[in-house]
Amino acid sequence: MPEKLLVENLTHHYPDEYTGESVHALDDVDLSVQEGEFISVVGPSGCGKSTLLNILAGLLPYHVGKVTVDGHMIHGPGPERGVVFQEHAILPWRTVNRNIGHGLEIRGVPKAERDNRVAQFVDLVGLTGFEDKYPHELSGGMKQRTAVARTLCADPEVMLMDEPFAAVDAQTRITLQEELIRISIATKKTIIFITHSVDEAAFLADRCVIFSRRPGRIKAIVDVDIPREERIWGNMNADTRFTSKRDEILHLVREEVSVEHEE
Repeated sequence: MPEKLLVENLTHHYPDEYTGESVHALDDVDLSVQEGEFISVVGPSGCGKSTLLNILAGLLPYHVGKVTVDGHMIHGPGPERGVVFQEHAILPWRTVNRNIGHGLEIRGVPKAERDNRVAQFVDLVGLTGFEDKYPHELSGGMKQRTAVARTLCADPEVMLMDEPFAAVDAQTRITLQEELIRISIATKKTIIFITHSVDEAAFLADRCVIFSRRPGRIKAIVDVDIPREERIWGNMNADTRFTSKRDEILHLVREEVSVEHEE
């Protein structure tokens, strides 16, 4: 597969908002992501996972290292990258349909084409029948499906997802994880997924990137060699291919947490 995203020697400091002192968030991060890959990033709290994603999204300037998509340097937000955050970042005064089509409206896509594309993604994320509902009429899971559909409808080449399912209940989270696997198969998007959950990281990813404690470095990368079509939660907890990878990732993360507590 061709290389889609490349991070080379990325180091990042930022000022502490209370003390003004420099915080060393990332240190010498190297990561190569292939087109169509699903990469999860997991590690101890405060290890720089979200900092990395914000740099990839172009929302956070960086000065040391190199970050590229298709060989082009990232210097700010761009249409080739879409972001889904933990919060339901949808517009409360717009219906599901109009939220999903928001990016297309901004780009001036004709209404007939826009309506057709929106309908495709409403169906893809399972929101048929809720097209005319407003955010206050939706469950948390439906709001996050709307956010995912809006990002997909804009057709980015890379989807960046920062703890997108953290705020929903456990059962909804499982459903959304399975839906995201199905969507990744259907769209073949390149996905970078930030999470605190080891189970979620192992369930979703082709490769799981484990970060060290701060300053964040890549401690290890674990391949999860299970076809996406087979990833259904009802089967995974009895699948030794999954449980062995999950336990390996958990051990690597707990090593970092233990060292942090000892210090």
